[in-house]
Amino acid sequence: MERFGFVGLPNAGKSSLFNALAGGGALAAPYAFATTDPNVGVARVPDTRLERLAEMSKSRNVVHATTQFVDIGGLVEGASQGEGLGNKFLAGIREVDAVVFVLRAFPDPDVPGPSDPLEHLRVVEIELTLADLEAVESRIGRRRKALKAEPRNGELMIEVKALDAALEALSEGIPLFRSSIDAELREGLRTHFLLTNKPVMAVVNIGEDQLGEAESIADRVRAELPGASDVLSMSVQLEAEAAQLEADERTELLEGLGLGEGALPRFVRGAYHTLGLRTYLTTGEKESRAWTFRAGSTAPQCAGRIHTDFERGFIRAEVIRWDELLDIGSWSKAREAGKMRLEGKDYLVEDGDVIEFRFNV
Repeated sequence: MERFGFVGLPNAGKSSLFNALAGGGALAAPYAFATTDPNVGVARVPDTRLERLAEMSKSRNVVHATTQFVDIGGLVEGASQGEGLGNKFLAGIREVDAVVFVLRAFPDPDVPGPSDPLEHLRVVEIELTLADLEAVESRIGRRRKALKAEPRNGELMIEVKALDAALEALSEGIPLFRSSIDAELREGLRTHFLLTNKPVMAVVNIGEDQLGEAESIADRVRAELPGASDVLSMSVQLEAEAAQLEADERTELLEGLGLGEGALPRFVRGAYHTLGLRTYLTTGEKESRAWTFRAGSTAPQCAGRIHTDFERGFIRAEVIRWDELLDIGSWSKAREAGKMRLEGKDYLVEDGDVIEFRFNV
Protein backbone atom coordinates (compact mmCIF):
# COMPACT_ATOMS: atom_id res chain seq x y z
CA MET A 1 0.00 0.00 0.00
CA GLU A 2 1.44 3.38 -0.99
CA ARG A 3 2.17 5.80 1.88
CA PHE A 4 1.84 9.59 1.62
CA GLY A 5 3.50 11.67 4.33
CA PHE A 6 2.14 15.09 5.32
CA VAL A 7 5.00 17.56 5.80
CA GLY A 8 4.71 21.19 6.85
CA LEU A 9 5.31 23.79 9.52
CA PRO A 10 3.51 23.54 12.87
CA ASN A 11 -0.15 24.54 12.57
CA ALA A 12 -0.18 24.30 8.78
CA GLY A 13 -3.21 21.99 8.93
CA LYS A 14 -1.62 18.54 8.65
CA SER A 15 -3.68 16.93 11.42
CA SER A 16 -6.88 18.53 10.11
CA LEU A 17 -6.08 17.20 6.64
CA PHE A 18 -5.56 13.77 8.17
CA ASN A 19 -9.00 14.05 9.81
CA ALA A 20 -10.59 15.22 6.56
CA LEU A 21 -9.32 12.10 4.79
CA ALA A 22 -9.60 9.55 7.59
CA GLY A 23 -12.76 10.89 9.24
CA GLY A 24 -11.06 11.91 12.49
CA GLY A 25 -8.56 10.52 14.93
CA ALA A 26 -5.76 13.11 14.95
CA LEU A 27 -5.39 15.89 17.50
CA ALA A 28 -5.55 19.27 15.77
CA ALA A 29 -4.45 22.06 18.15
CA PRO A 30 -3.22 25.67 17.68
CA TYR A 31 0.23 25.03 19.15
CA ALA A 32 3.44 23.51 17.88
CA PHE A 33 4.05 19.75 18.10
CA ALA A 34 0.52 18.72 19.02
CA THR A 35 1.52 15.70 16.94
CA THR A 36 4.74 14.12 18.23
CA ASP A 37 4.16 10.58 17.00
CA PRO A 38 2.91 9.96 13.45
CA ASN A 39 -0.81 9.34 12.97
CA VAL A 40 -1.36 6.67 10.32
CA GLY A 41 -4.64 6.43 8.43
CA VAL A 42 -6.00 4.23 5.65
CA ALA A 43 -8.63 5.53 3.23
CA ARG A 44 -10.75 3.64 0.74
CA VAL A 45 -10.22 4.95 -2.80
CA PRO A 46 -13.60 6.04 -4.21
CA ASP A 47 -14.34 4.32 -7.53
CA THR A 48 -17.82 4.38 -9.06
CA ARG A 49 -16.64 2.00 -11.82
CA LEU A 50 -16.07 -0.71 -9.23
CA GLU A 51 -19.45 -0.14 -7.59
CA ARG A 52 -21.28 -0.38 -10.91
CA LEU A 53 -19.44 -3.56 -11.87
CA ALA A 54 -20.26 -5.07 -8.47
CA GLU A 55 -23.94 -4.24 -9.00
CA MET A 56 -23.83 -5.83 -12.46
CA SER A 57 -22.17 -9.01 -11.14
CA LYS A 58 -24.28 -9.07 -7.95
CA SER A 59 -20.98 -9.46 -6.08
CA ARG A 60 -21.17 -10.66 -2.49
CA ASN A 61 -18.06 -8.68 -1.61
CA VAL A 62 -16.71 -5.33 -2.89
CA VAL A 63 -13.08 -4.44 -2.18
CA HIS A 64 -11.89 -0.93 -2.97
CA ALA A 65 -8.24 -0.01 -3.40
CA THR A 66 -6.79 1.73 -0.35
CA THR A 67 -4.11 4.31 0.30
CA GLN A 68 -2.24 5.16 3.49
CA PHE A 69 -1.32 8.61 4.74
CA VAL A 70 0.83 9.68 7.65
CA ASP A 71 0.54 12.89 9.71
CA ILE A 72 4.21 13.13 10.63
CA GLY A 73 4.41 16.26 12.81
CA GLY A 74 5.52 19.86 12.48
CA LEU A 75 8.82 20.79 10.87
CA VAL A 76 10.59 23.97 12.00
CA GLU A 77 13.63 25.90 10.81
CA GLY A 78 16.67 24.06 12.12
CA ALA A 79 15.03 20.60 11.98
CA SER A 80 18.02 19.33 9.99
CA GLN A 81 20.18 20.39 12.97
CA GLY A 82 17.90 18.78 15.54
CA GLU A 83 15.47 21.64 16.25
CA GLY A 84 11.86 20.77 17.08
CA LEU A 85 11.29 17.05 16.56
CA GLY A 86 14.55 16.95 14.57
CA ASN A 87 15.74 13.53 13.51
CA LYS A 88 12.53 11.86 14.70
CA PHE A 89 10.58 14.02 12.25
CA LEU A 90 12.99 13.40 9.38
CA ALA A 91 12.96 9.64 9.97
CA GLY A 92 9.18 9.65 9.53
CA ILE A 93 9.54 11.20 6.07
CA ARG A 94 12.10 8.61 4.94
CA GLU A 95 9.49 5.85 5.29
CA VAL A 96 6.86 7.27 2.89
CA ASP A 97 6.53 6.86 -0.89
CA ALA A 98 5.60 10.48 -1.60
CA VAL A 99 5.69 13.77 0.29
CA VAL A 100 2.62 16.00 0.61
CA PHE A 101 3.52 19.59 1.50
CA VAL A 102 0.75 21.14 3.61
CA LEU A 103 1.00 24.93 3.25
CA ARG A 104 -1.17 27.40 5.18
CA ALA A 105 -2.44 30.36 3.16
CA PHE A 106 -4.55 32.30 5.69
CA PRO A 107 -3.76 34.48 8.72
CA ASP A 108 -5.09 33.52 12.14
CA PRO A 109 -4.27 35.55 15.28
CA ASP A 110 -4.55 32.37 17.35
CA VAL A 111 -2.13 30.41 15.18
CA PRO A 112 1.58 31.35 15.14
CA GLY A 113 3.68 31.14 12.00
CA PRO A 114 3.57 32.65 8.49
CA SER A 115 0.38 32.84 6.43
CA ASP A 116 2.14 32.88 3.05
CA PRO A 117 2.18 29.38 1.52
CA LEU A 118 5.40 30.21 -0.37
CA GLU A 119 7.14 30.98 2.93
CA HIS A 120 5.96 27.62 4.27
CA LEU A 121 7.32 25.98 1.12
CA ARG A 122 10.67 27.79 1.42
CA VAL A 123 11.29 26.65 5.00
CA VAL A 124 10.26 23.05 4.34
CA GLU A 125 12.39 22.75 1.21
CA ILE A 126 15.47 24.24 2.90
CA GLU A 127 15.28 21.87 5.86
CA LEU A 128 14.78 18.76 3.72
CA THR A 129 17.59 19.84 1.38
CA LEU A 130 20.01 20.44 4.27
CA ALA A 131 19.17 17.05 5.77
CA ASP A 132 19.84 15.36 2.42
CA LEU A 133 23.09 17.27 1.96
CA GLU A 134 24.35 16.05 5.33
CA ALA A 135 23.35 12.47 4.46
CA VAL A 136 25.11 12.54 1.07
CA GLU A 137 28.26 14.12 2.49
CA SER A 138 28.48 11.41 5.14
CA ARG A 139 28.17 8.56 2.61
CA ILE A 140 29.84 9.62 -0.61
CA GLY A 141 33.41 9.13 0.61
CA ARG A 142 32.79 5.49 1.53
CA ARG A 143 31.09 4.73 -1.78
CA ARG A 144 33.94 6.35 -3.76
CA LYS A 145 36.44 4.24 -1.84
CA ALA A 146 34.39 1.11 -2.55
CA LEU A 147 34.36 1.96 -6.28
CA LYS A 148 38.16 2.25 -6.31
CA ALA A 149 38.29 -1.28 -4.92
CA GLU A 150 35.75 -2.53 -7.52
CA PRO A 151 36.20 -0.26 -10.59
CA ARG A 152 34.21 -2.62 -12.86
CA ASN A 153 31.15 -2.72 -10.59
CA GLY A 154 28.49 -1.14 -12.83
CA GLU A 155 25.85 -0.64 -10.11
CA LEU A 156 28.38 0.99 -7.80
CA MET A 157 29.57 3.22 -10.64
CA ILE A 158 26.01 4.50 -11.21
CA GLU A 159 25.50 4.98 -7.46
CA VAL A 160 28.66 7.08 -7.09
CA LYS A 161 27.76 9.12 -10.18
CA ALA A 162 24.29 9.68 -8.70
CA LEU A 163 25.70 10.72 -5.32
CA ASP A 164 28.09 13.15 -7.03
CA ALA A 165 25.20 14.71 -8.95
CA ALA A 166 23.09 14.89 -5.79
CA LEU A 167 25.94 16.53 -3.87
CA GLU A 168 26.30 19.21 -6.54
CA ALA A 169 22.56 20.02 -6.57
CA LEU A 170 22.07 19.93 -2.81
CA SER A 171 25.16 22.07 -2.21
CA GLU A 172 23.49 24.75 -4.34
CA GLY A 173 20.34 24.50 -2.21
CA ILE A 174 18.36 22.67 -4.88
CA PRO A 175 16.13 19.79 -3.65
CA LEU A 176 16.47 16.72 -5.85
CA PHE A 177 12.86 16.85 -7.07
CA ARG A 178 13.70 20.28 -8.57
CA SER A 179 17.07 19.24 -9.98
CA SER A 180 17.97 18.31 -13.55
CA ILE A 181 19.31 14.90 -12.45
CA ASP A 182 17.96 12.29 -14.88
CA ALA A 183 15.69 9.39 -13.97
CA GLU A 184 18.45 6.76 -14.08
CA LEU A 185 20.59 8.63 -11.55
CA ARG A 186 17.56 9.39 -9.36
CA GLU A 187 16.92 5.63 -9.33
CA GLY A 188 20.55 5.11 -8.29
CA LEU A 189 19.80 7.14 -5.15
CA ARG A 190 16.75 5.10 -4.14
CA THR A 191 18.58 2.95 -1.57
CA HIS A 192 19.70 6.09 0.26
CA PHE A 193 16.09 7.14 1.04
CA LEU A 194 16.84 10.82 0.51
CA LEU A 195 13.99 13.09 1.53
CA THR A 196 13.95 15.27 -1.60
CA ASN A 197 14.26 12.30 -3.96
CA LYS A 198 10.59 11.44 -3.44
CA PRO A 199 7.65 12.57 -5.59
CA VAL A 200 5.92 15.64 -4.14
CA MET A 201 2.48 17.21 -4.20
CA ALA A 202 1.04 20.11 -2.23
CA VAL A 203 -2.18 20.89 -0.39
CA VAL A 204 -2.69 24.62 0.12
CA ASN A 205 -4.81 25.14 3.23
CA ILE A 206 -7.11 28.12 2.66
CA GLY A 207 -9.62 29.85 4.91
CA GLU A 208 -13.38 29.73 4.41
CA ASP A 209 -13.31 33.34 3.18
CA GLN A 210 -10.76 32.41 0.49
CA LEU A 211 -12.84 29.74 -1.27
CA GLY A 212 -13.46 32.07 -4.23
CA GLU A 213 -9.70 32.54 -4.65
CA ALA A 214 -8.78 28.86 -4.31
CA GLU A 215 -7.34 28.39 -7.79
CA SER A 216 -5.43 31.66 -7.92
CA ILE A 217 -3.80 30.84 -4.56
CA ALA A 218 -2.92 27.35 -5.81
CA ASP A 219 -1.46 28.87 -9.00
CA ARG A 220 1.12 30.77 -6.94
CA VAL A 221 2.37 27.47 -5.52
CA ARG A 222 2.17 25.69 -8.90
CA ALA A 223 4.47 28.34 -10.33
CA GLU A 224 7.08 27.44 -7.71
CA LEU A 225 6.90 23.64 -7.86
CA PRO A 226 8.04 21.40 -10.73
CA GLY A 227 5.45 21.04 -13.49
CA ALA A 228 4.62 17.41 -12.66
CA SER A 229 3.60 18.23 -9.08
CA ASP A 230 -0.11 18.25 -8.23
CA VAL A 231 -1.25 21.27 -6.19
CA LEU A 232 -4.68 21.29 -4.52
CA SER A 233 -6.33 24.15 -2.65
CA MET A 234 -8.85 23.24 0.02
CA SER A 235 -10.29 24.60 3.24
CA VAL A 236 -8.91 21.80 5.35
CA GLN A 237 -10.87 22.73 8.49
CA LEU A 238 -14.20 22.74 6.62
CA GLU A 239 -13.32 19.41 5.00
CA ALA A 240 -12.41 17.91 8.39
CA GLU A 241 -15.74 19.07 9.86
CA ALA A 242 -17.62 17.65 6.88
CA ALA A 243 -15.87 14.30 7.30
CA GLN A 244 -17.49 13.91 10.73
CA LEU A 245 -21.01 14.09 9.29
CA GLU A 246 -23.26 11.35 7.96
CA ALA A 247 -23.06 10.89 4.19
CA ASP A 248 -26.26 12.83 3.33
CA GLU A 249 -25.37 15.74 5.63
CA ARG A 250 -21.80 15.80 4.34
CA THR A 251 -22.97 15.98 0.72
CA GLU A 252 -25.41 18.77 1.57
CA LEU A 253 -22.69 20.79 3.36
CA LEU A 254 -20.12 20.32 0.61
CA GLU A 255 -22.59 21.25 -2.14
CA GLY A 256 -23.85 24.23 -0.14
CA LEU A 257 -20.32 25.60 0.19
CA GLY A 258 -19.44 24.81 -3.41
CA LEU A 259 -16.81 22.24 -2.37
CA GLY A 260 -18.02 19.57 -4.78
CA GLU A 261 -17.17 15.96 -3.97
CA GLY A 262 -14.95 16.71 -0.98
CA ALA A 263 -11.33 16.24 0.01
CA LEU A 264 -10.82 12.50 -0.34
CA PRO A 265 -11.58 12.01 -4.07
CA ARG A 266 -9.56 15.11 -4.98
CA PHE A 267 -6.62 14.07 -2.83
CA VAL A 268 -6.62 10.49 -4.11
CA ARG A 269 -6.64 11.61 -7.75
CA GLY A 270 -3.71 13.94 -7.08
CA ALA A 271 -1.86 11.26 -5.12
CA TYR A 272 -2.39 8.65 -7.85
CA HIS A 273 -1.13 11.08 -10.48
CA THR A 274 1.93 11.94 -8.38
CA LEU A 275 3.00 8.30 -8.13
CA GLY A 276 1.83 7.28 -11.61
CA LEU A 277 -0.74 4.87 -10.18
CA ARG A 278 -3.56 3.28 -12.15
CA THR A 279 -6.40 0.85 -11.37
CA TYR A 280 -7.57 -2.34 -13.04
CA LEU A 281 -10.65 -4.26 -11.95
CA THR A 282 -11.82 -7.83 -11.44
CA THR A 283 -15.48 -8.77 -11.07
CA GLY A 284 -17.65 -11.79 -10.40
CA GLU A 285 -20.40 -13.10 -8.13
CA LYS A 286 -17.97 -13.79 -5.32
CA GLU A 287 -16.12 -10.47 -5.42
CA SER A 288 -15.47 -7.27 -7.33
CA ARG A 289 -12.14 -5.66 -6.53
CA ALA A 290 -9.96 -2.71 -7.56
CA TRP A 291 -6.22 -3.35 -7.93
CA THR A 292 -3.59 -0.61 -7.99
CA PHE A 293 -0.63 -0.79 -10.35
CA ARG A 294 2.08 1.50 -11.74
CA ALA A 295 1.57 3.00 -15.19
CA GLY A 296 3.55 1.02 -17.76
CA SER A 297 3.06 -2.34 -16.01
CA THR A 298 2.66 -5.47 -18.14
CA ALA A 299 -0.14 -7.99 -17.76
CA PRO A 300 2.07 -10.47 -15.81
CA GLN A 301 3.21 -7.70 -13.44
CA CYS A 302 -0.41 -6.73 -12.78
CA ALA A 303 -1.30 -10.40 -12.25
CA GLY A 304 1.43 -10.44 -9.59
CA ARG A 305 -0.51 -7.82 -7.64
CA ILE A 306 -3.06 -10.56 -6.92
CA HIS A 307 -0.50 -13.29 -6.17
CA THR A 308 3.09 -14.00 -7.19
CA ASP A 309 1.94 -17.37 -8.59
CA PHE A 310 -0.23 -15.48 -11.11
CA GLU A 311 2.83 -13.64 -12.43
CA ARG A 312 5.12 -16.66 -12.39
CA GLY A 313 2.66 -18.92 -14.23
CA PHE A 314 1.03 -16.27 -16.44
CA ILE A 315 -0.47 -17.65 -19.67
CA ARG A 316 -2.74 -14.88 -20.92
CA ALA A 317 -5.21 -12.20 -19.83
CA GLU A 318 -8.84 -11.78 -20.93
CA VAL A 319 -9.43 -8.03 -21.07
CA ILE A 320 -12.35 -5.69 -21.67
CA ARG A 321 -12.92 -2.03 -20.84
CA TRP A 322 -15.12 -1.48 -17.78
CA ASP A 323 -17.71 0.65 -19.61
CA GLU A 324 -17.93 -1.79 -22.52
CA LEU A 325 -18.54 -4.65 -20.09
CA LEU A 326 -21.31 -2.68 -18.38
CA ASP A 327 -22.97 -1.98 -21.73
CA ILE A 328 -22.94 -5.70 -22.62
CA GLY A 329 -24.25 -6.67 -19.19
CA SER A 330 -22.14 -9.62 -18.06
CA TRP A 331 -18.78 -11.35 -18.41
CA SER A 332 -20.35 -14.43 -20.06
CA LYS A 333 -22.26 -12.31 -22.63
CA ALA A 334 -19.07 -10.40 -23.46
CA ARG A 335 -17.24 -13.69 -24.04
CA GLU A 336 -20.07 -15.09 -26.18
CA ALA A 337 -20.12 -11.89 -28.26
CA GLY A 338 -16.37 -12.14 -28.86
CA LYS A 339 -15.74 -8.84 -27.10
CA MET A 340 -13.03 -10.22 -24.80
CA ARG A 341 -9.47 -9.49 -25.94
CA LEU A 342 -6.81 -12.12 -25.32
CA GLU A 343 -3.60 -10.36 -24.33
CA GLY A 344 -0.12 -11.80 -23.75
CA LYS A 345 2.94 -11.06 -21.68
CA ASP A 346 3.78 -7.79 -23.46
CA TYR A 347 0.37 -6.17 -22.99
CA LEU A 348 0.54 -2.88 -21.06
CA VAL A 349 -2.48 -2.75 -18.78
CA GLU A 350 -4.59 0.42 -18.94
CA ASP A 351 -6.55 2.19 -16.24
CA GLY A 352 -10.10 0.85 -16.20
CA ASP A 353 -9.33 -2.54 -17.75
CA VAL A 354 -11.40 -5.42 -16.37
CA ILE A 355 -9.23 -8.53 -16.42
CA GLU A 356 -9.39 -12.27 -15.82
CA PHE A 357 -5.96 -13.92 -15.70
CA ARG A 358 -5.15 -17.43 -16.91
CA PHE A 359 -2.12 -19.01 -15.29
CA ASN A 360 -0.49 -22.36 -14.59
CA VAL A 361 1.98 -23.13 -11.79
